[in-house]
Amino acid sequence: MRIAVMGAGGVGGYFGGRLAQAGHEVSFVARGKHLEAIKAKGLTLKSVLGDTTVKVRASEDPAELGQAEVVLFAVKLWDTESAAERIRPLLEKGGVVIPFQNGVESIERVGKVLGAERVIGGAAYIAGRIGEPGVIVQTGAMARLRFGPVLPAQKKAAEAFLAACKQAKIDAELTDDIVSVLWEKFVLLVSVSATTTVTRKTLGVVRADPDLRWLLEACMRETWALGRKRGAKLADDLVEKTLGFVDGLPAEMRASMAADLEAGGKLEAPWLSGAVARMSREAGLEAPANRAVFAALKPYIDGKA
Repeated sequence: MRIAVMGAGGVGGYFGGRLAQAGHEVSFVARGKHLEAIKAKGLTLKSVLGDTTVKVRASEDPAELGQAEVVLFAVKLWDTESAAERIRPLLEKGGVVIPFQNGVESIERVGKVLGAERVIGGAAYIAGRIGEPGVIVQTGAMARLRFGPVLPAQKKAAEAFLAACKQAKIDAELTDDIVSVLWEKFVLLVSVSATTTVTRKTLGVVRADPDLRWLLEACMRETWALGRKRGAKLADDLVEKTLGFVDGLPAEMRASMAADLEAGGKLEAPWLSGAVARMSREAGLEAPANRAVFAALKPYIDGKA
């Protein structure tokens, strides 16, 4: 399968690397020293699931990479619209885009740029980062993809990508209700990103402290209530199950947004806790925990504050 990866970081780099390792024709859109290293030495994955280095095509310009059947779209949320515009050349003869981003608004945001018929929903579950230029480092053993069509005509493309993932031994699942899946993940993501970023501490610290655990759960419950209000099929006991899942994650884990804050980079807060606060207000709900987290992070959203 011809696959392009827009955003060669922890998500796109890891899963694109595994697909390339399995023999698929994978190309990457990257930039700077990361791009230079990939071109010179290949893309290296360091993971408890197995280390590897793969030689792949890479460019800063998507137009140089030819046509793709599937584009894995894994850029930061603030780059969504501009990055979607840049990948038009990859899709001139067809193909679909699967956003594997944080948040729950990517299907609509990318669809407004490229057309709704082009966008399949996706959720990635992995803790990964660029360890050094050309090297993706995975933390823990979780590396899973869930995706599914939004429109009936997309089912064939989704099934073809599932087959490619299975061939690459990626833990992948095709779902008929990707919107609810995205909200399930959002309940987890919002709470972990909120607490590990605003405290600048690891997940182990957050879940062990009674007050921080209260904040973790409050952020979850507000996000769960919002998802239900917006029509997502979320189980009655989802928050309890998500808390149990969090208790089993590595103590050293932090959300990528926490690392972005520490590095003085831009933050995805407007589309995480900020989105919960915004959408809750629009839905007539209260979201005081997420609103407070967003307020605390607001001075740092554009980085280097």
